[in-house]
Amino acid sequence: MVAETTDKTFEQDTATGVTLTDFWATWCGPCRMQSPVVEQLSEEMSDQVTFNKMDVDANPNTPQSFGIMSIPTLLVKKDGEVVDSIVGYHSKDQLKKILAQYVEA
Repeated sequence: MVAETTDKTFEQDTATGVTLTDFWATWCGPCRMQSPVVEQLSEEMSDQVTFNKMDVDANPNTPQSFGIMSIPTLLVKKDGEVVDSIVGYHSKDQLKKILAQYVEA
């Protein structure tokens, strides 16, 4: 399951373990393509990775603090530290490979 996160809850939601946050907006076409991929991935990897999504229009502070200029952007954190930032649409296989390096490390 992909949980909603907000400016208020983001730090707490991504503080432990490996997390992937999908920064998106309702008007963004590539975001609408990326969301189902993230959903599928969350079903397969929920025991290893916590999945979140954040609407950048409703929550402008967090994307700004991380310098997110384009969406979709997928931010990967491990134990609260940003370890990867993935911009644009990516397939499930591509994302799985990226996440695997942090899950196994």
